[in-house]
Amino acid sequence: MGIASVVPFYFEVDMNKIRKTELLAPAGSYEAFEAALGAGADAVYAGGPAFGARAYAKNFTEEELIHAIKTAHIHGKKLYLTVNTLLKNREVTEKLYNSLLPFYQEGLDAVLVQDLGVLRFIRRTFPDLPVHASTQMAVTGPEGMRFLEELGVSRVVAARELSLEEIERMHGESPLEIEAFIHGALCYSISGQCLMSSILGGRSGNRGRCAQPCRLPYQVMDEKGRRKGGKDICPLSLKDICTLDILPEIIRAGVVSLKIEGRMKQPEYTAHVTGMYRKYLDIYEKNPEEYCVSEKDRRELLDVFSRGGSCYGYYRQHNGSDMMAFTNEKKTGSVSVELRKSKEKINGNLILYPESPAILELSCSRPGRYSEDSEHNDGEKTVRVTAALGEVQYAKEHPVEEARVRSQMNKLGNTEFAWDHLDIQMGDNIFVPTGVLNELRRSAVSLLEEELVQPFHREEPSLPVYEKEERRKAPESLPKLYASCETKEQAEILLANRDLTGLYLPFDVMRIFMDRGVQNDKELYLSMPYVSRGAVPGEFLSAAEKWISAGMRGFLVRNLEDYGVLKEKGWQKYCVADASLYTWNNEAVAFWKEQNILRTTLPLELNEKELRHRNNSGSEMLIYGYLPLMESAQCVRKNLLGCDRKESFMVLKDRYGKEFVSACVCDPRKTGNTEKKRYCYNILYNSIPFGLLKECRQVRALGVSALRLSFTMESPEETDRIFREFSDVYLSGQKPADREYTKGHFKRGAE
Repeated sequence: MGIASVVPFYFEVDMNKIRKTELLAPAGSYEAFEAALGAGADAVYAGGPAFGARAYAKNFTEEELIHAIKTAHIHGKKLYLTVNTLLKNREVTEKLYNSLLPFYQEGLDAVLVQDLGVLRFIRRTFPDLPVHASTQMAVTGPEGMRFLEELGVSRVVAARELSLEEIERMHGESPLEIEAFIHGALCYSISGQCLMSSILGGRSGNRGRCAQPCRLPYQVMDEKGRRKGGKDICPLSLKDICTLDILPEIIRAGVVSLKIEGRMKQPEYTAHVTGMYRKYLDIYEKNPEEYCVSEKDRRELLDVFSRGGSCYGYYRQHNGSDMMAFTNEKKTGSVSVELRKSKEKINGNLILYPESPAILELSCSRPGRYSEDSEHNDGEKTVRVTAALGEVQYAKEHPVEEARVRSQMNKLGNTEFAWDHLDIQMGDNIFVPTGVLNELRRSAVSLLEEELVQPFHREEPSLPVYEKEERRKAPESLPKLYASCETKEQAEILLANRDLTGLYLPFDVMRIFMDRGVQNDKELYLSMPYVSRGAVPGEFLSAAEKWISAGMRGFLVRNLEDYGVLKEKGWQKYCVADASLYTWNNEAVAFWKEQNILRTTLPLELNEKELRHRNNSGSEMLIYGYLPLMESAQCVRKNLLGCDRKESFMVLKDRYGKEFVSACVCDPRKTGNTEKKRYCYNILYNSIPFGLLKECRQVRALGVSALRLSFTMESPEETDRIFREFSDVYLSGQKPADREYTKGHFKRGAE
């Protein structure tokens, strides 16, 4: 639904549930930071010189970020630092500590983190630094939240695909704060689960370098090759989100921090959008029963920036064509906004009497976190400082006038302060040099600034201890070969191959194989969905428990939500973490080892050299498969043809003639009927399969304990042929066949 077509609405509200909600604004530069504060943001999130998910934003220098932290605290606001990318080993051991240390000492309010290894390192090294789980972690429910709570996370940035009902459930079942996006661009893929830019062009979204291939035009065809949609349609391009009209519903669902997207935008955009949401958040908190958005304000937000209109995002609907822009055209209107600098109101008392020092007392009201001897006034504490300088003299000729004194005191210039009231007490016949007055003013302001930021200062922590790289051992035996299958036919044809150690199977296939006793001949693992939404069905868990007792080896886990569910049942020892549970660095490897899981899967975005510096002994490696480039709550088929609840597919052809299959996952847990399944999703697969058929020697030198082939769209015959070719090379040393495979990042790596 376009925002322009929405009518104002009224609703009942429980006044006892109204609470202060944080308005969180983006800052891709120091100018945008000042614009955000001036427009009324309660907190600002920004990227430093490294490790932010917007590598192409201007971002902050170290000096600018330190100054921003001080400035935010002077104004009673907060600053959060984005460390929400995946880090390589050398970045953890050589850069992370020194990158965080100056900001930590200055009083940084929190860090946003994607990498579980980074989370582990920060909790161990900076234990009193709050950690927020980035939306890149793709947290979709309370089980994932409870797991992160155990790790010391204090806030979760909800996945953008969640409905109001899901957020309300998360809020009701976990004490963690919830932060959610309310305005700005939407990713087509679930955040943190997109490899499209990385695999196609080397610019990884997990490194903040997304090239946005989802915004490009594609030809779209159905399973019979018939073109659907226009020639230049952008089937993966979403409208921006705008939630002014449903802001009260978002707050009442349990969101405590309202997040505006846009660190790549200009300061004027930040100021306008932040100011608009500040206006309506204040209206709601003052008089919620009469909350109403004007058409003029809706139109202004569209005029500031629009990508095919705007929508409510996923808060009220699971997906749909009305959320799609179907174009990459961006429109910016002529709306102008004045960039205002936030000024803190202060009171002063200037005392000028002869034969005494010039004295300036300053005071500023602030909420909490200040010294116990500060006075308390209506829920706030008053911070006071006093500066004394020189000596006031008797005037020999021309006594100084009060107007001149006040004029000098009013020169607060580029400071963070403005006078609320200044009282001047002075003798009748005195002289004070202008330089003394100016120095006194500067000294008092400096003392006040230091007094306001001092409570946030931290001492330097102990030097960090890093996970040591294990000495690479030559493989003592041939690696075990596993295969993941999507269909019963694929799995059936592999059973006869004696080189196969085990299978990863969806629920419906597992049920058949367990009934037949296949677990007595092959290791069987239940494949969990890529995206987990809503409560896990009771029949799913009860069947899994029965199968474990009967000999099923475990689970292939692809997201934190499912892992949280399995961990709560004490089943973490049966879990294999897929590549989507990223382990780019040894801190992350150690994290999962401490969780006592079976094994991890090597990341898909590290090259051979980088993988050699990773501890691989407890991991398996994917050596074949059509790589999933995206997982999305949207559905290409539904958006262009309508929903028939059949697990079919569409084909997207790019400007180079490459064809990508968008598969419909209508029944994520594969338990049967798709009619009642709310949380379907799409998987967009790469155009050609990933394969390391000719890299056997290099792969085996990595020291992994197992190798996996992933079968998705292959026929049974193709499945059998491909598995035999790889087993012949990896287990029998035969010469590899000449096949067209992409090497992914095995040679080049991600930027």
